[in-house]
Amino acid sequence: MRIVALGAALSLALAAQAQPERINPDNVGRLGVVWTYDTHESTEPLRPGTDRPAFEATPAYSNGRLYLSTPGGLVIALDAETGTEIWRVDVKIRRDANYSDFASRGVTVADDLIYAATVDARLVCLNRRDGSFCAAFGTGGQVDLTRGLRRKPDYTGEYGVTSPPAVYRDLVIVGSNVADNSRVRMASGEVRAFDRRSGALRWTFHPLPEAANAGAANTWSRITVDEANGLVFLPTGSPSPDYFGGLRPGDNRQANSIVALRAATGEVAWSFQTVHHDLWDYDVASPPLLFPGMDGAAVAVGSKTGHLFLFDRLTGRPLFPVRERPVPASDIKGESASATQPFSDHPATLVPQRITEADIWAATPQERDACLATFRALRHEGAFTPPSIRGSLVSPGNIGGLHWGGMAWDATTRRIIAPVNRLPAIVRLLPVTDFDRERRAKPDEEITEQRGSPFSMSRRFFLSPSGIPCVAPPWGELVAIDADTGQTAWRTTLGDLREILKLTSTTPTGAPNLGGPITTATGLVFIGATIDPHFRAFETQTGRQLWEARLPTSARATPLQFTTEGGREMIAIAVGGHDTPLSKPGTTLVVFGLRR
Repeated sequence: MRIVALGAALSLALAAQAQPERINPDNVGRLGVVWTYDTHESTEPLRPGTDRPAFEATPAYSNGRLYLSTPGGLVIALDAETGTEIWRVDVKIRRDANYSDFASRGVTVADDLIYAATVDARLVCLNRRDGSFCAAFGTGGQVDLTRGLRRKPDYTGEYGVTSPPAVYRDLVIVGSNVADNSRVRMASGEVRAFDRRSGALRWTFHPLPEAANAGAANTWSRITVDEANGLVFLPTGSPSPDYFGGLRPGDNRQANSIVALRAATGEVAWSFQTVHHDLWDYDVASPPLLFPGMDGAAVAVGSKTGHLFLFDRLTGRPLFPVRERPVPASDIKGESASATQPFSDHPATLVPQRITEADIWAATPQERDACLATFRALRHEGAFTPPSIRGSLVSPGNIGGLHWGGMAWDATTRRIIAPVNRLPAIVRLLPVTDFDRERRAKPDEEITEQRGSPFSMSRRFFLSPSGIPCVAPPWGELVAIDADTGQTAWRTTLGDLREILKLTSTTPTGAPNLGGPITTATGLVFIGATIDPHFRAFETQTGRQLWEARLPTSARATPLQFTTEGGREMIAIAVGGHDTPLSKPGTTLVVFGLRR
């Protein structure tokens, strides 16, 4: 009996040793870089004055390989254990273009195929084994997404795709990225489903009526698929142009909405508009998050406004009351701003929507005086203050609030984890006759024409003369929301700009951020996203930061956790930098694992 018992104990011990070590709060401090891979793609703009390419891809893992894409049209397969390149395909995007969002956030792997969508508006199918084009898909493995549009783009770069396609059974579903603020009747923002094998069009969803005097309302962020219930969830953006709606009266439904479609047919199951008659570029940029509600399947929808709405996934019934509240009227002739906007009782808005003089902050008294003078000259009446000729302070600004990095679900604590920005913007409407003069006078300010409307647009962040935000830190946070009560479980500062800005503050400042979090089953949240060059891990239960690693530059992307075929847990993050003087561009994928 003793020999048998000893043998059993030894077997259990050996089995425990054979189990791969999982990354958890106790050992996260042992994380280190396992391998890196540099795409060596150029980070220079295609033409002077245009956007730099942004490496924002979240890799896809399948059968021992990582697959990723680059803004310049590369699709790459890597050995997940070592980072060795297996194949590399250039799908050759057009170089004679002005891409308004020069990015690619990843590819989609389905069975033996890879689907990528490009900034020059193509849907591409590749064979997973060797990267060759799928001969039976479209024409030579590609579908031209500009064909069949209700309203075509004016120029190459006005219309394209920056997010990975979605897959539902035998369909590949793709939205589009439409440039902001160029003209009134921008390219149309259809979402379309194509046959996964042939590339044949199967259905089309139009977010705006055919007669609408507007374009866009496009789905440029990730489409979320609910395979079990046969639904796809679209986060739709603003109708064009963003900042003047006098030529597109009404609510412009189903722009700025969460739209649930029946995946097989494209038929609308339900929808909810987060912003009526948008005048602030308040897209639903955050991908809808599926989670198990207390009474059935649920979905969370985050807006650039900082609002987080929770719904029954099948019916669209809000899980907490949503109320229409009065908001400020426009003072622009011809503009009819919506008299009310939707506010959820729970959760409360995740970021400030009203700025007062007490919130004005700067590194020196002189800088604060300059910020106060700017603040006092602006129109600001809290949430949804419309753009004005004198200039309006818009809080949160056009990057959000909640942004395209999205949210993560933690099943153990039943919490939604979301990164947010607390960075107001200044928006001015300029009579169209002043457009050329203003653009020449302020070359560093974003000034766009909004062609066809009586007003062009100027926007910039609310910064001091030295380029530091004029509102008190934190400028970025990570927030945990209890999904069952709608209450904030914790919030913590995300990022730190003290070193970069040479500030003497004794507490972290938080940082503007773009990129999402992931959670682990062991109780961790991993996120890059911030302008400062760090990758961080937080404890899901408390929000306490447990670990950080310095990166070659900042990581404007969502990480991926995966387990290799050899059983090793790793975490990959694309380190592409932010398009700002505070963060240089980059082209490196960095992969972490526990040091052995």
